[in-house]
Amino acid sequence: MSNTNKVILSGYLGKEPMVKQFESGSRMATFTLATNESYLNSVGKRIENTQWHKLVAWGDMAQEVERQLTKGTKIKAEGKLSHRHYEAQDGTRRYVTEIVLHDFELLQFEKTQAIRA
Repeated sequence: MSNTNKVILSGYLGKEPMVKQFESGSRMATFTLATNESYLNSVGKRIENTQWHKLVAWGDMAQEVERQLTKGTKIKAEGKLSHRHYEAQDGTRRYVTEIVLHDFELLQFEKTQAIRA
């Protein structure tokens, strides 16, 4: 049995993707994706829960994100969960959990379009 790190989410982009191009020519796109769920609590009241997920795309996938995605776009995103840390300007250690995007599908159209890098 192999170990697998795969995340599949469907939701709406919360903001316009931010794209950076590095001196090397490579690109990175970051954006947030909102997922929603609802459930009945113990007294029968419907509870709505929105989770925000940070996604990052590199290279050709970043270019597709920049070209096709805007705030409010509904997508199905597939990628891997990544944890990292860095030292902030004030010297504190910061921790980040994000999904490294491998592919996505546009869901706001009648016919979905698969995008793979």
